[in-house]
Parts: sequence; C-alpha cells; structure tokens
Amino acid sequence: MDSIKAGVFSGPLALQKDTYMKVLVVDRDALAGQLIKSRLEPMGHKVSQEGAKNNAVERLAGEQFEVICLDPAPLTSPRPVILNIRRSVKNYPYIFLLSETASRQEALKLGCNDVMNKPLDVTTLDERMGNCERLTTLMRRIGDDSEDFPSAGGVIAKSAFNQLFLSAVDRADRYGERTYMLFISVSNYNQIREMDGAYAADYAVAKLSQYLVLLRRQSDIIGQTAKYEYALMLQRPVYDTEPVEAANRFAESLAGCEDIVSSGSSPVEITVTLLDVPVGTKIVEHVVRPGPKA
Repeated sequence: MDSIKAGVFSGPLALQKDTYMKVLVVDRDALAGQLIKSRLEPMGHKVSQEGAKNNAVERLAGEQFEVICLDPAPLTSPRPVILNIRRSVKNYPYIFLLSETASRQEALKLGCNDVMNKPLDVTTLDERMGNCERLTTLMRRIGDDSEDFPSAGGVIAKSAFNQLFLSAVDRADRYGERTYMLFISVSNYNQIREMDGAYAADYAVAKLSQYLVLLRRQSDIIGQTAKYEYALMLQRPVYDTEPVEAANRFAESLAGCEDIVSSGSSPVEITVTLLDVPVGTKIVEHVVRPGPKA
C-alpha cells in the first residue's frame, strides 16, 4: 500500500487550476492586504480591500466573495462581526481570521474556517489558500444538482449526502465542531473505461460499493458523490486519532479485497482520502491496488 501525505488530490478531489476566486481583505493594516493581493492576483484571484468592518459587511450584502480575510482588531469579541457576515451573504464564504496570536481551534470557535497568523508569510498563505480552494471546490461539486446518484444498497443519494454535508458546515460555524470526510474512489476509472470499456469501469465501482457497505460501522453514513467516488462522514470522533485510524482501516481492508477488479484486463486503483471540515485540510491519502495477488 502506497501512502501519499503531501501534494494535491487526484481524481474528483483534485484542485482545479481554473478555480479563481474573489477575495475580500478586511483589515485596518493595509500592508497585510497588499501582501495577500500581491501573492494571489498573479494566480488569477481578484483581491479587494476594506479598512472598516461596517463597510465590509455592507459590501458583502450586495457583492459575492468566495474568501474573506478578517482582522477583527481592535474588537475583543469578534464573533458578532463574523456571525453578521455569515448572515449577510447569500453564498458560503471561506473566512480566514487574521491574528497575531489566535490558534486554529480558536478561529473555528469564532465561526471562521481557519487562521492566518501575522506577520503573514507566503508559505503559510499558499498552504491555507490550498485548503480553501479544496473545500470551496468540494462544496460546489457536492452541491451541484445537475447529476444525482440514487440511494441503493446502503448508500444514500448524492443530494441527501449534500444536506448532511451542509449541516456539518453549519455546525462548524455555530459550535466550532469539526467533521471528517473520507473519500474513496476508483481513481483510474477513466483509464479503465478507455482501455476496457464502460462496463468494466462500472463493474469496479459496483464492487467497491459492495465492500464499503460491508466494511463500514453501523454509524457510518455513505453517499455516492461522483460516478466513481463514495464519501463517508465521520462525525464527533471520540479521540483525536480516530479519523486517521478509520482511513487506514479502510485502505488496508480494501487492499486485501481480491475481487475488486474490473471485468477487463486493467488493474483497479483505489484512492482513500481523509479531509476535515470546515478547514479543508487533506490529513492523509492512501492509494491501494486490490485484486488477485501474484
């Protein structure tokens, strides 16, 4: 089993190169906004700045931004401002707390998605924006109702899973609660389809679905989120390492499933990826190749 712990997702969870976003920096410190602007605009993002929080809230009521970078200083209790922003917008913006001292957990409890500590540095900015793009892309994809997958055999429909996903995002805003999502896909589905045809590729996905239903715990919720991808929602873990242990358990079990094969000659490759909500961090990723062993 190969374990990949860095880099971007492959398959349905890959970061989209053309994912360009509108960013609003709300900060009395113009220098921080200039740094964010100088880094992100060459990548295609559009960055605007507002020094006054009231002006920012008014602007957000009429203009949509995918990302908000907020320094609440000099307020000692920034949560009302963050809640006001959430209520003012029609979309779901990814909110960074800009702070010299706050931790990620403190930012989550305030209703933000993550924190960027000042003074800002380019490495952290790039990493945090990667998480932001990943979560934003995921929300768009799961929320896209142009294609649904019906409930079948212990797997709920994509539309139903999306409602649970949005509920998890809402709980994160309200209570600072983190949820973990485990994505399991036939990552070489398109290659199998090209080499051996659609039936062979769909056969591999069907076999994967059967095993996921068998391997899950009774409390695990499985939804089909793409033609060749399934997702499990792991809510309220009892201990910190439980989500990683779950990802490892699924990867190891799937690697030993000798009859997860296509009906053609192409081997099957399964990717198991653990993601946290509402941050968007890729915690661990495994690539396994089940099927008959030589």
